[in-house]
Amino acid sequence: MAAIPSAAGNEILPIRVLPIDLVEDLQRVQKAAQRITSILDLDQLIDSVVNEVAHSFGCLEAGIYLHDEERGDMVLAGVRGCSVHGKGHRLKIGREGMVGYVASTGQTRYAPDVRKDQYYIGCEKSTLSEVAIPLRVDDRLVGVFTASHPEVDGFPRQQLRILQALCDHVAVAVDNARRLQSERAERAAMDREAQEARAIQQALLPKSSPYIPGFVVSGLSVPARAVGGDWYDFIPFPDGRWGLVLADVSGKGTAAALLMSATRGVFRSLAEACCTPREVLTRLNQLLVDDFPAGKFVTMVYAVLDPSTRTVVFANAGHLLPLFIDDQGEHFLDTERGLPLGLSCGDYSETQVTLSEGSRLVFYSDGITEAVNGDEEEYGLCRLAKHAVKIGASAVTIIDDVRSFANGSGVRDDASVVFVGVGR
Repeated sequence: MAAIPSAAGNEILPIRVLPIDLVEDLQRVQKAAQRITSILDLDQLIDSVVNEVAHSFGCLEAGIYLHDEERGDMVLAGVRGCSVHGKGHRLKIGREGMVGYVASTGQTRYAPDVRKDQYYIGCEKSTLSEVAIPLRVDDRLVGVFTASHPEVDGFPRQQLRILQALCDHVAVAVDNARRLQSERAERAAMDREAQEARAIQQALLPKSSPYIPGFVVSGLSVPARAVGGDWYDFIPFPDGRWGLVLADVSGKGTAAALLMSATRGVFRSLAEACCTPREVLTRLNQLLVDDFPAGKFVTMVYAVLDPSTRTVVFANAGHLLPLFIDDQGEHFLDTERGLPLGLSCGDYSETQVTLSEGSRLVFYSDGITEAVNGDEEEYGLCRLAKHAVKIGASAVTIIDDVRSFANGSGVRDDASVVFVGVGR
C-alpha cells in the first residue's frame, strides 16, 4: 500500500486505495446524478432513473412509487423489469409491502433474502433480494425507490450506500419535477378558464353595429388581459331611438369583468324601461352603492340617440368627456353633475347635443388615450380627435390606430370605443 509523510513529522501514513469496482460505481452515480438533475419532465425523469439503476447495478427490477398525499397511499410512477405491476399500482402506507413500511417509517429496508422478510410482497419469481429506499425532501415524503436482484444478498453494503446517495438526488429532482408539473397544470387550467371567461364576456357585447339610416355607429372593446372591465352596448327602443353606453370598471382582469357583468345586467333592465339617461344612472347608482365592494366603482357614459331629430341626450357618471367634432371644431362635452357609480348616492344631470351633417361623437375609455409608444408618449386626446375626423373613421380604425401607435409597447388598460358619425 502506498504511503505519504504526515504533517506532524516524518511518520509515514498509509494511503487508502479504493477498490476499482467501488470507484466505477461512484463514477456511475456521479454521472447519473448529473443527468437526473437536468431533467424537468416528471415521466422522463422517473423512466431515466429506473432504467439507469437497473442497467448500472444489474437489477432484476427497479421502480419508483410516489406519495399521493390526497389519497394517502403510494402509486407506482415508473418501473422496469416487472411483469406483475404497472404504472398506477397502489400500496397502502404502513400496511402493504416494503414500500408501505418504508413510507411509514422513513427508513431504508433491505431484504437480503426476500423469502425471509415479513414485509416483502411476492412479485417476480426470480427475485431473491430487494431494497426499498425513502425519497425525502426536508423530512417530507416524496416517494420510495425499490430495486430487486436475482441473487441472495445481491446488494453489497457499498452499493446500498451508493444507492442511498443517488436517491437523495432523485428525491430533489422528483420533487422539483412534480412542482413544475403541478404549476403547468394549474397554469393550463387557468388559461382554459380565462379563455372561457373571455368567450362569455365577448358574447355579452353587441354582435353587430346598429343600422341607423344617415348614421354610422360602431363599437369595439379590447381587454388588456383575457377579460376586462370595459363594456359597451347598443340598445334599440320601440320608438326608433337608440341607447348608447360605454362603461369602465375600476381595476383589471377577472374581478373587473365580474363587476362589469353584474352592472350590465342591472343597467339593461333599467335602460329598457325607457327612462331618461339621468334617471337610469341615478337609479343604477343607488343599487350599486349597496352591492359594490368598498373602493370599487364604475364610470359610465349613457346616451340616447334620436335619429329623427339628430339629437343626443347623455348623462356621464365620472367617465372621460365625450369627444364631439363638428364644423366648429373639437369639443369635449361636460355635464354638471355625475360621480362614478357605486361610490356614494347622488343624482346626475344631462347634456343635449345636436348632430349636424359630418359631425362625429366619440365615447372612449382610458385604454385609448393612455396607450403609450416606445418613448412612453401617450396617444392622447389630440391624436384621437385627429383620427376621428378622417373619412371612414370608426371604432375599429381608432383602435387599430392606437395599436399602431403603441407598436407593441403598451395598451396598458382595456381599450373601448363607441363611434357615431353623421353622413352628409
